[in-house]
Amino acid sequence: MLIVGVSAVLHGQACKTNPLPRRSDWPVYGGQSEGDHYSPLTQINRGNVYKLKEAWKFDAAEVGGLETSPIIIGKTLFAYTASQKVIALEASTGKLLWKFDSGVPSKQPSRGLAYWTDGRHGRVLAGVTHYLYALDAQTGEVIPSFGEQGRIDLRKDLRGDYLTRSVDLTSPGIVYQDLIIVGGRNPETYPSPPGDIRAFDVRTGALRWSFHTIPHPDEFGYRTWPPEAWKTAGAANNWAGMALDEKRGIVYVPTGSAVFDFYGADRVGDDLFADTLLALDAKTGKRLWHFQGVHHDIWDRDFPSPPALLSVRHNGNCVDAVAQTTKQGFLYLFDRTTGKPLFPIEERPYPASQVPGEVTAPTQPSPSMPAPFTRQMLTQDLLTMRTPEAHAKAVKEFATFRSGGQFLPIGLDQETVVFPCFLGGAEWGGPAVDRAHGVIYVNANEAACVLGLTENHPTGSTGERIYHNQCSVCHGKDLSGSPPNYPSLVDVGKRLSPAQIEAKISQGGGRMPSFPNLRDEHLRALIQFLTKQAPREAEADPDKGAIYSSAADGTMMKYEVTGSRDFVDAEGYPAITPPWGTLNAIDLNTGRYLWKISLGEYPELAAKGMTNTGSENYGGPIVTAGDLLFIAATVYDKKFRAFDSSNGQLLWETVMPFAGTATPATYMIDGKQYVVIASGGGKDPKAPSGSTYVAFTLP
Repeated sequence: MLIVGVSAVLHGQACKTNPLPRRSDWPVYGGQSEGDHYSPLTQINRGNVYKLKEAWKFDAAEVGGLETSPIIIGKTLFAYTASQKVIALEASTGKLLWKFDSGVPSKQPSRGLAYWTDGRHGRVLAGVTHYLYALDAQTGEVIPSFGEQGRIDLRKDLRGDYLTRSVDLTSPGIVYQDLIIVGGRNPETYPSPPGDIRAFDVRTGALRWSFHTIPHPDEFGYRTWPPEAWKTAGAANNWAGMALDEKRGIVYVPTGSAVFDFYGADRVGDDLFADTLLALDAKTGKRLWHFQGVHHDIWDRDFPSPPALLSVRHNGNCVDAVAQTTKQGFLYLFDRTTGKPLFPIEERPYPASQVPGEVTAPTQPSPSMPAPFTRQMLTQDLLTMRTPEAHAKAVKEFATFRSGGQFLPIGLDQETVVFPCFLGGAEWGGPAVDRAHGVIYVNANEAACVLGLTENHPTGSTGERIYHNQCSVCHGKDLSGSPPNYPSLVDVGKRLSPAQIEAKISQGGGRMPSFPNLRDEHLRALIQFLTKQAPREAEADPDKGAIYSSAADGTMMKYEVTGSRDFVDAEGYPAITPPWGTLNAIDLNTGRYLWKISLGEYPELAAKGMTNTGSENYGGPIVTAGDLLFIAATVYDKKFRAFDSSNGQLLWETVMPFAGTATPATYMIDGKQYVVIASGGGKDPKAPSGSTYVAFTLP
């Protein structure tokens, strides 16, 4: 299993300025506000982890998959079900204490919750689609004094008619003193609201501050956009979550790309603060420093997870640092107070786009260390050798692509390789940090995607025009998609009723956001196009001027994506050589790798002797003072694993009811340590999905 590594890691001394947490629960998404995924517990350790047994199981009896990392406050575990119901469980037994059902139908991802207490009464802050609820932690009842009868509508106070906007809180906000600071998940096509970072009063729900990620006139960064872009540009949003230095009062906010993901002629410039790690004053929202990871992004290179805060030895001194992983396989390390890079960052030149109207940035930043944790350029020698047939197909197909490594501009009417894929490199699960030694652990995907641009000709019916401007970016110009991440919509009318399609468009689910801008006759027109129904005569073309919605803002997509798809062989396996998923340990004191292993396997290939291939993986690791790293994440083998954090040796594994595409948590109650993981699946279309939590402990 070991690809690169050492038999043991000789850790350095911990920084004296790096106090370790003493809590035995797991009170914040990511373990602590620092986003470190670290626990000081040692009862379960590398000497006894092989004895782990199931302690309890809670099955919410729902279908749909889970991405939730639960929080544990005292003796209570708080989490979501697959349909975004909030549950409180007795953390030592899994007994249901209460369940909150908002009545809002949803299949959006729900990765975690936030918690606040005044020392006497606690409240759970839970996102359900575009609402943020405040719940009594003891009873699960809505606290009516918060917001509007217990909830805030996050669509409000952004831009335009809020009823046509889509903002979903898929990752939890972060609590600082009496504030809950939130971002949101925005659409990746027009119209999309701006990705403002906002802080609300945790008691009343009142808006306390807002930071514009698409700067307004006279704000820093305004000149990196066209003059009127702040009125129409969208996204540049924090969908991944945040980290907090409570002592300094600094919140670290990673953002994603601006709309449209793959063409930016309407936003020529560097586009601050898209694809940026922001350090903000948590009390006021004032910008302290920033680092933009991609200038004028046309590759969907969002910062995918909260950064991790830790202390490292640098040039003989202890430095409080912030580490940010990326989809492209880079890891950046900064002084968390000043934003100064701890390893040099070089601005490297890249080719200009040949797509009319597009103006790509002449350079992009690249860290000198650590080395990327994923391969960076797809060449013919990296094409799959799984079978002679698979290799021949890959070679033939690859010859038709443009491939030139990171930041090669997307081509027109020719597919371009994006490697690593849009899904990572690193993904939303985030890294774990051994805070005692300055080591970071990152799981990563290793797969290639391809896409191309083609001119958008707004002909045909209104439904067809809506499809090409709203849906083709994921499902392709020809509706074929790229399963499993982007399902085919060919003959979707034979699988789903018009009512079911309408619910999916209105509510979203999985990687698909909701589309509240599609309403009335325009929603019906899209459904008629998808189901191949002839429109009724009175509404054959309800608005020839409407490009994509009843809330159209006049922005027409000049180019559309021919079809974003995974580069796979005829049987659906990655068309590149393994590893297809990895787990990496990097010493951030030196920037050097300690070990690297493949993560995950395909059971049917393993049965034929092709083991340790690695696989697609989502959800992150946690690390403990017991020298253990726990991770599930792997999509196809449904396994939950424990590794020796010093050398990557597998010490324990178990097969769960469904894949654990979530980050685990660990905690202690009445002198007994537990490890819990959400088991829901949902990423593998050939496997069932569910909504189960499983906890393990020593016998």
